[in-house]
Amino acid sequence: MAYCPTCGTQIADGTVCPKCAGTSAAAAAPLTTTGGLADNVAGALAYFTIIPAIVFLVLQPFNTKRFVRFHSFQCLFFAAAWTVLWIGLSIIGHIPIFGWATVLLWPLVSLAGFIIWLILVLKAYQGQIWKLPVIGDLAEKQAGA
Repeated sequence: MAYCPTCGTQIADGTVCPKCAGTSAAAAAPLTTTGGLADNVAGALAYFTIIPAIVFLVLQPFNTKRFVRFHSFQCLFFAAAWTVLWIGLSIIGHIPIFGWATVLLWPLVSLAGFIIWLILVLKAYQGQIWKLPVIGDLAEKQAGA
């Protein structure tokens, strides 16, 4: 897969960018190396805690790449949503009647979160932009800004 050199949208080989309407995939550059790291490696590393995501948003060679910015923002928004979910489950867990029901939910939510995190890391490493339903749209807006 290639990316539009104008807007950074992922486009298939031999096609025209739908946003720019004229830039072809032949003119689009594949993932490049920035600051010693390939963009796909930097995108995957952004998901390992929030620290690399923040570093990639602050450091100069990485904060200009839309691909790395998208994955960094998606990591931050996913971590925030994950924290809110855990706080909510903890509050519900302290309610006497509902607390017993959350005993079965904790392992399932943990497994689902791990699987989503693993998919995000693998898709970033493959050079793909895989958006989570609400969080991905927010990350895309922030990465394009």
